[in-house]
Amino acid sequence: MGMKSFDAVMAMAVLAALMPSTTAAQPSADDIVRKADAKMRGTTNYSEMTMTVMRPDWSRTVSLKGWEKGRTYSLTLITAPAKEKGQAFLKRGTEMWNWVPSIDRVIKLPSSMMSQSWMGSDFTNDDLIKESSIVKDYKHTLAGEDTVDSRPCWRITLTPLPDAAVVWGKIESWIAKAGDFQVKTEFYDEDDELINTEHFSDVKVMGGREIPTKMEMIPAGKPGHKTVLVISAAAFDKPLPDDFFSLQNLKRAR
Repeated sequence: MGMKSFDAVMAMAVLAALMPSTTAAQPSADDIVRKADAKMRGTTNYSEMTMTVMRPDWSRTVSLKGWEKGRTYSLTLITAPAKEKGQAFLKRGTEMWNWVPSIDRVIKLPSSMMSQSWMGSDFTNDDLIKESSIVKDYKHTLAGEDTVDSRPCWRITLTPLPDAAVVWGKIESWIAKAGDFQVKTEFYDEDDELINTEHFSDVKVMGGREIPTKMEMIPAGKPGHKTVLVISAAAFDKPLPDDFFSLQNLKRAR
């Protein structure tokens, strides 16, 4: 081999070494889902929200506050309207309770109710109380790349693990490459039929992180039906003792 040919080969080798490997740079499906989950969750989080249930001939709005610690604890408090004000929902591990001040009772929620509508909305009890975990209860598969709402996204297919007690037979999730947050999610039943589609928008900085602040849950095959959840305030990683999520505090949460 001549000196010029050798120099050319060496130059190509150096360039190849310096060029980034697309294979190495591509994150795993597990990492993508974990980052998106951590973005909205933190070690703890607090949020203030309004939920508007929309139907063809009526709508109603509920205001609420929510506290969460890891995947073990969550507490959701209804702050308006007056009819439901003070009602609260508590999750500790796999157990859940509902405090209903109008009848002065704490009701234990059986796991069979997780697929039921939450407060008459298009969200399920599982969606709002977060019994299942998209990180721990599902297998994650990188299904491809798409552009959704002008955002380049990873498309992830989530299928339940064999022993996971989950509501959905399959979830398709589109997660923004820049920002690590969900942009769209489709929920399927065990027969692979589309049940709900959730859209995430109005990305803002809240609690020091960039998150979507508007979520729209749209049921399939029901024109004019949807539920819109809007976050008006959020905080992350603030200390919360475990006993904050107690049955006693469920009754007096403010």
